[in-house]
Amino acid sequence: MSDQLTGTPALDAVNAALATVQDPEINRPLPELGMIKDVRIGPDGSVDVEVYLTVSGCPMRETITTRVTQAVSAVPGVTSVQVALDVMSDEQRAELRKTVRGTDAPEPVIPFAQPGSLTRVYAVASGKGGVGKSSVTVNLAASLAKRGLAVGVVDADIYGHSVPRMLGVDDKPTQVDNMIMPPQALGVKVISIGMFTPGNTPVVWRGPMLHRALQQFLADVWWGDLDVLLLDLPPGTGDVAISIAQLLPNAEILVVTTPQLAAAEVAERAGAIATQTHQQVVGVIENMSWMDLPDGSRVEVFGSGGGQTVSDALTRTLGARVPLLGQIPLDTRLREAGDAGAPIVLADPDSPAAQALEKIADGLAVRQRGLSGMSLGLTPVKH
Repeated sequence: MSDQLTGTPALDAVNAALATVQDPEINRPLPELGMIKDVRIGPDGSVDVEVYLTVSGCPMRETITTRVTQAVSAVPGVTSVQVALDVMSDEQRAELRKTVRGTDAPEPVIPFAQPGSLTRVYAVASGKGGVGKSSVTVNLAASLAKRGLAVGVVDADIYGHSVPRMLGVDDKPTQVDNMIMPPQALGVKVISIGMFTPGNTPVVWRGPMLHRALQQFLADVWWGDLDVLLLDLPPGTGDVAISIAQLLPNAEILVVTTPQLAAAEVAERAGAIATQTHQQVVGVIENMSWMDLPDGSRVEVFGSGGGQTVSDALTRTLGARVPLLGQIPLDTRLREAGDAGAPIVLADPDSPAAQALEKIADGLAVRQRGLSGMSLGLTPVKH
C-alpha cells in the first residue's frame, strides 16, 4: 500500500521539501551543502530531521531550525517535525568549502605556508577575552617594526576586531590587479575585517565564511617579504584556531593570560590545542601582572602565578619546554595608548609595561627559523 493511501508522508516528498531550504549565509540548499545528516519518518507521520551545523556555536542555528520545520511541516501527511542539530567534522567542513568554492577552483597559495618561507608566523591566542591579547599583539608588532623588521598583522579576531584602532590605521585597503594592498601604520602592514564592514557593523559568520576570509587575508593580500607575521586570534579554541592550523601549520602559538587562576585554566586549554594541531607553543605571556603604586609598592590586582601555572602545565602536556616569556604590569597608559592608536612601546617607551613588552619582543626578534619543514633540495641516494 502506498504512503499516499496510508497517509504517511513519503520520504521523497520530505527530501524535496528540504531541497527548498537554503542556508541563510551561503544561499544554497542544505542537501546540496551536505548539511542533512538523516531523515526518519514515523508511522504516525512524525518526521525527525538531523542537520549538520558547520560549528557548534552557529549563530544561525535557530534560523535553520525554523526553516527546516516550516518546509517539512507543509508536506502532506506530516503530523510533527523534530529537528536535531549536529556539528560537521573537519573533513566535512573541507568538503563543504570545496562545494562552495567549486571543485575545479585552485586552492589559493599562502606564501607563509610554503616550505621555503622564512617568515616567522606567531598566532597570539588566549583562553578567554579581556586579557589584553590584542594590546600585546599590536605592541609586539610595533616593537619588532621599530627594530627594522618587516612586520604584518592579521586581525583574525573576526567578531571582535580591534587591531586597526590600536595601531592608528585609518586607511582602507586598495586593490591592484587581483591583489589587496594592506594599509600600513607605524611600519606595520595590517589587514582586518573591520576595514571591509561599514561603521561598527557586527560580523555574523560561520565556519566556511570565516575560513574563506582568513584564506583571503593570507593569500590575496600583498604582504611582500615579511620577517614576522602576527595573527590576533579570537579567544578560545573555536573555528578560527582550527582554520589557522590548517592554513598555516607552521604557525607558532603565543599564549596570553592574566595571573588569575580562572584565566590561567582556560589559557592552558588554548595552548593545549597544539597537541591536536601539532603546532609549537613559543611561550606564555602574563598580562596585568601587578600595578605599581606611587610609593613604589605593588598591588597584585588579579592575584599571582597564573602565567607560570600555564607555562608549567603546557610543558607537561606538550612534552616540551613552554617558557614564561614575560610579565606585563597593569598600567592605564597601556590602555590609553591603545585607544589613541599609539602603542605604548612607542608612546611611552620608558614605562614598565613598555619595557616588559620590549623584552618579550627582543626574544622573538632574535629567533631564527630552523630547518624543520623546509625543503633542502636533497635527493636520497641508494648505496
